[in-house]
Amino acid sequence: MTGSNRAAILSKVHKVLKKHYKPAVPPAERDVLEHLLYACCLENARVEAADEAFAKLKELFFDWNEVRVTTTTELAEVMTSIPDASAAATRIKKSLQSVFEGESRYTFDLNPLQKQNLGKAEKDLEKIAGSSAFVRAYVVQHALGGHSIPMNAGAIDALYAVGVISDSEAEKGIVPGAERAIPKNKGVEFGSLLQQFGADLAASPGSSKLRAILAEIEPQYKERLEKRIAIREAFAKLPVVREKKPFELPVPVPKPNPAAEAKAKEAAAKAERAKAAEKAAEKAAEKSKEKPAAKSPSKAEPAKSSKDKPKEKPKAEAAKPAAKKVEAKGLAKKKPR
Repeated sequence: MTGSNRAAILSKVHKVLKKHYKPAVPPAERDVLEHLLYACCLENARVEAADEAFAKLKELFFDWNEVRVTTTTELAEVMTSIPDASAAATRIKKSLQSVFEGESRYTFDLNPLQKQNLGKAEKDLEKIAGSSAFVRAYVVQHALGGHSIPMNAGAIDALYAVGVISDSEAEKGIVPGAERAIPKNKGVEFGSLLQQFGADLAASPGSSKLRAILAEIEPQYKERLEKRIAIREAFAKLPVVREKKPFELPVPVPKPNPAAEAKAKEAAAKAERAKAAEKAAEKAAEKSKEKPAAKSPSKAEPAKSSKDKPKEKPKAEAAKPAAKKVEAKGLAKKKPR
């Protein structure tokens, strides 16, 4: 798509949305950090819901440091008014932690960004972990006086449906040339209108009212919108949400293969049997080592031969002295008195 065509469609988007929505202007007294945290709540939520969630954070917690050390689960329970409370809580907690541990060191003051060159301030914003492209663009627009239009997920789907961006641009979540097509003096108004429409579309993609608005911009929107809705539904089923590429198509999950699973199980069973046999062999070897070996005659202790054994006297010879004694006694008895 050429730049002139893109600019013409964006100009029409602005004109049509202005008929159905009113721009929301944030309080002027908010500092840079408050703009950042409010944008974390607003990204995919309606303005009223984001206002309520942000007000509760300020009301129920002593300060932003207490919010920083609170779990994302507890923060999400406070922000139930917005549809993606868990994601918003994660953005807020990560952003606060990053600011606290950043260059300012243990403070939450981002106001020095207002005194910097806009390009340098934008680079510093990119260093804040947890801040999405929408959040950074919102801070640039409302806190730093720059020209950057925030784009949420619903806005990307809407601009894709009416032909402003291509498939690859939609997957990356970018709208090249938007700041050139929309003048800076209309940037805040256009950004708010587009954010509101995007939040409504994300909440109710099948709404006849919203589809009528899209048809007013581009009558041939339907097929492209259905494609984006299908991508959103598939992406929502993924177990892990990746932050760097929020519009990327999910990786298809391979279908189960019974034959391959049976082979895998058989191989696992063989491996188990082999391990068992190896263990049994090791145990048998250990037992054989424990048995004492038969003693063999050594050089230190030579085996005794039959010659070394003392000779035993014959029993007949041993009995001779006793017979002589008896004979002597008999002769003594025969002598005359």
